[in-house]
Amino acid sequence: MAKFGFLDVLEEVLEKGFSYDFEMNWDKRNFAVEISFLLEAENTFGTLLTDAEGVESDENIVYEDAIIFYNPAKSSFDENDYLAAIPYTDKGLSREFLTYFAQFLQESADQGLDDLMDFLADESAEEFSVKWDEEAFESGLSGLSETDFYKYPRY
Repeated sequence: MAKFGFLDVLEEVLEKGFSYDFEMNWDKRNFAVEISFLLEAENTFGTLLTDAEGVESDENIVYEDAIIFYNPAKSSFDENDYLAAIPYTDKGLSREFLTYFAQFLQESADQGLDDLMDFLADESAEEFSVKWDEEAFESGLSGLSETDFYKYPRY
């Protein structure tokens, strides 16, 4: 059994199946785990862009987004700070779920990178953000048969 429960499995499936730079942050006090990832794009047209903090730049783009795994009974956070917020129960999360999550995140990030390139090439585009299709994510889960569950880690 993994020492850090579903964190170990999550890291393993992301290292195997997610091709972008990512970082995991275990917020023990908040019973939450954040996964942040980076999309990088060349700003070939030197488009002047303003980021969320209001900083303007025409450099290459490094876009960061994050997902949080949280305990509905114990965690507190602002959902607007995350691309997606995924609850877990006392039972934990299954390897099958986490593998599916990594695959869905890969597809979302790939689509996000395509959208970012389109955004950079389109002078009329106002805003860019990665999309997380909650409906597609949920419908993909319906066919999942889950067997191995890993609990939220104890420390």
